Amino acid sequence: MYSDFLALLLAAGAVTLAEMGDKTQLLAMAFATKYKASKVLAGVFFATVLNHALAVAIGNYITRFQAVQAWIQGIAALSFILFGLWTIRGDRLEGEENRKTRFGPVLTVTIAFFIAELGDKTQLATIALAASYPQSPLAILAGTTTGMLIADTIGIIVGVVMCRKIPERVIKLISAAVFILFGFIGSYQVAVERLGLSIGVTVGILAVVAAITGFAAYGLIRKREEEKSELESAKLCDIKDRKPSPENR
Repeated sequence: MYSDFLALLLAAGAVTLAEMGDKTQLLAMAFATKYKASKVLAGVFFATVLNHALAVAIGNYITRFQAVQAWIQGIAALSFILFGLWTIRGDRLEGEENRKTRFGPVLTVTIAFFIAELGDKTQLATIALAASYPQSPLAILAGTTTGMLIADTIGIIVGVVMCRKIPERVIKLISAAVFILFGFIGSYQVAVERLGLSIGVTVGILAVVAAITGFAAYGLIRKREEEKSELESAKLCDIKDRKPSPENR
């Protein structure tokens, strides 16, 4: 019972962090400008339950291969480091919010969210969580669904209702740091407890991984800053181009 509750809390926290600034949170905010927030969240709920149930089933199934279970859990732990880097890289909408359907708001949001979640960071994180906690599949599903609803509710309230900009950069960096920390803790536990590596060897391997992660994170942050600078410059040029010339005034 305690392990299920712990798995639920961890899943809820991990997915809330993963969803902040994610493509599907942006999608929820976009839909909330068209439909009632309650209908958007209902669609998010149904899509998440279906999508993450599939993810939990996959994560739970792969742990049944006893011969490679330790390696599977090791890969699942390392994947959290990749999710942290993915969070820094960020996501963008690709027109999912503009798809027209014959269905009502709830079904429209459900379909769009289900498709957007396929192969997304939160779905892959759910697979990794289910592989890490194979004894608590229902707790993982409940936790990841709760995390999605929390993050998307925050996005709708702050971004749409209050018309405020979510501090994307700060949230992304905090989320990425937490994911990477989870990844290193999980990797250490698997290496020492499941693979039987000595503490010295494990620390040495993780130090190399930490260096690679640090360089990758630095490169991604620099790239994001350059893209932001180029975008702001483009907007400034666009404004200047639209200013009427003296002879046309």
